[in-house]
Amino acid sequence: MPARALDLWLYAAPFLIVVGVFVFYPLAANVWFSFYSFSAFSQEMKLVGLENYRRLGTDPVMLTAFINVGLYAAISVLVQVGFGLVLAAVLSQAFLGRWGGVLRTLFFVPVVMSITVIAFVFTFFYDPMTGLLNMMLEEVGMRSWTRAWLGQSSTAIYAVIAVSQWQSVGYVMMLFIVAIQGIPRDLYEAADLDGAGPVAQFFHITVPQVRDMLVVATVVTVTGSLTVFSEPYILTGGGPGHSSTTLATHMYRSAFFRDEMGYAAAIASVIFVATMAVSLLQLRIFGKAR
Repeated sequence: MPARALDLWLYAAPFLIVVGVFVFYPLAANVWFSFYSFSAFSQEMKLVGLENYRRLGTDPVMLTAFINVGLYAAISVLVQVGFGLVLAAVLSQAFLGRWGGVLRTLFFVPVVMSITVIAFVFTFFYDPMTGLLNMMLEEVGMRSWTRAWLGQSSTAIYAVIAVSQWQSVGYVMMLFIVAIQGIPRDLYEAADLDGAGPVAQFFHITVPQVRDMLVVATVVTVTGSLTVFSEPYILTGGGPGHSSTTLATHMYRSAFFRDEMGYAAAIASVIFVATMAVSLLQLRIFGKAR
């Protein structure tokens, strides 16, 4: 082997070892475990083949979980990507001056906060008796809209999703602000001379110029929706019933509440395949981002 090639392998070896040990080995081991039925506290592992995967196809909770993560993804793309882009465009305007930096900081603060702390705060916000949300609705004469937001099957998943949007929109906003700052100002100046207003400039200059970041933000948002765990688990535990269950919370409960480690491994494999498939599909549709 040439000396230069050997040097390259030696430099890459630490990275390859870490990725192999902490990424590829756990992934392969999880797929292997998914073909077995076993308990975390038992030495016995019974080979069941594809039985865990056949069970997934008849598990009604899996259908509910897929519907919930689908809602998560759709709303997240609309709010985080759509509203995040609009917010970034507005906060990048020169007329805001120093207030632009202040507002960016305020919108980004929830991103650096612990999601556990945020979830507990919103638990009080949604409280049916003393929660701020119901109190505000009563004050504006909308008492009929008050309800136990986290305690009703019809509203629990939407209340959980709202928390995620509030916490994450600032992150996507900052991604777009970075992309917008790279757009040549000459394009906006030329558009001003042609009489294009702010809305026309947004759709004809900003959106096409941040296309690569738009793809990246969409992929990150959708894959994050498929693996969301903290918000539904802390706020509702996946309830009431299974109305706010996601794939990750179903996997967690299968593993650590029902002690069905093989079945949980099968759910984890499905999450991985679904995440990869959605990511590749998005890149195929929107084009490969740089």
